[in-house]
Amino acid sequence: MKDRFSDQWRDLLESLILRGTCAGADLVEVFLERTDHIGLLAEQDTITSVSPSFSKGAGLRVFRDGRDGFVSTNDLSDSGLLRALDQALAMLGLESQALAEKQRFQGLGLLKDHGLQKDNWLSRCPELDFVSQRLLEGTEDLNRLGRHLQVRRGSYSRDWQEVLVAASDGTFARDVRLHQSTGLSVLAADGEHRSSVGRRYGSTDQPDDLARWNTEASAAEVCESAGTMMRAKYVDAGQMPAVLANRFGGVIFHEACGHLLETTQIERGTTPFADQVGSLIAHPAVTAIDEGFSGGAFGSLSMDDEGMEPERTILIKDGILQRFLSDRAGELRTGHKRTGSGRRQSHAYAAASRMRNTFIDAGPHKPEELIASVDHGLYCKSMGGGSVGPTGQFNFSVEEGYLIKDGQLGQPVKGATLIGDAKEVMPRISMCADDLELAAGFCGSVSGSIFVTVGQPHIKVDSITVGGR
Repeated sequence: MKDRFSDQWRDLLESLILRGTCAGADLVEVFLERTDHIGLLAEQDTITSVSPSFSKGAGLRVFRDGRDGFVSTNDLSDSGLLRALDQALAMLGLESQALAEKQRFQGLGLLKDHGLQKDNWLSRCPELDFVSQRLLEGTEDLNRLGRHLQVRRGSYSRDWQEVLVAASDGTFARDVRLHQSTGLSVLAADGEHRSSVGRRYGSTDQPDDLARWNTEASAAEVCESAGTMMRAKYVDAGQMPAVLANRFGGVIFHEACGHLLETTQIERGTTPFADQVGSLIAHPAVTAIDEGFSGGAFGSLSMDDEGMEPERTILIKDGILQRFLSDRAGELRTGHKRTGSGRRQSHAYAAASRMRNTFIDAGPHKPEELIASVDHGLYCKSMGGGSVGPTGQFNFSVEEGYLIKDGQLGQPVKGATLIGDAKEVMPRISMCADDLELAAGFCGSVSGSIFVTVGQPHIKVDSITVGGR
């Protein structure tokens, strides 16, 4: 078995693709993958979990008349890949047969190798001893800076991946990816008063990132939030204006609106924006972008999982819907041109149109102007978890929130939940500040869990339902 993906795979991949096209497939795609993962967990002052995992495999997909068949396998031998291809063909009622006289497949192009400068990344990643040391520094900082902490946790995850994509349209491309993330979380309790706060930080393509992690600053942020929220009063429910902070505040746009701008949602008939390109779907203050370029950002990539290089995709400009995120299947079935957004968790999934670095762009205002414009409302400094319905209905908890009264930040409040519907809330985002920042996250959808970035500047929503007591 070949140790790494290279041009040595060309003959085998071309023979597989030729076999598929001779059987009548409109398009044949092969995705090869190797991964190396390690995760560590520190609880209090002890490393309590070390979880390594390794995998390799292939995903084979064939298209015929708008339909597709997909099969994954861990057997990368010639016979294993052949068997998987025949199974994918059989899903569409196609069978391998003798080569036809004229073939549409003219062979793979030159290997476009995005991984040439990345092949030493895995060896440059930190050793377990160093990772353990850094996590324990983090939990020690929590203990030193926090009060009434019942639980202190630190976590680290490193995901290395090598991929090779080949398709009957001539695509032949290789890449190496590296994602690392760290996190700190606490549970604070004093009698009946409790709070639970966590922060996660992530980067891509930066083997030395852990050495630069400022554990003290991260711990200070977590402890300050936990201390503030522990004795906060519960918020009263109602309809009110809200100002959402930058960075991870962008998770609401990602979840409630971003997914509705993926062609997978058009295929399913679940997006209310399917026929709205060129129409005003948000306030004119809103411009939203999805791209794969930002250096070090969690959702950045050199190519997507279908071998296409990323691009900067303007989704919404001045409130007007510009385009959708699209992959191979999306272009075939909906007519929306591919955007380098075909992504998947692993070889076990077929690629689908997915977000990368998705954010509301910066506006002309200062964050203080947004708060000053609100007589009575809610300031959401940090967002927690939530859920989203298939057509954009959402509810998200506010991990750290404050009342706004007469244009000034007031007392901290807890128990707040933002409830709304994307097509109703987007026109109410009337102000965007100039302090755009991004935050690392994970996104689950039809093609599994992937690395993404969310983001925004401070934004003002004129009116939103706030759940509380």
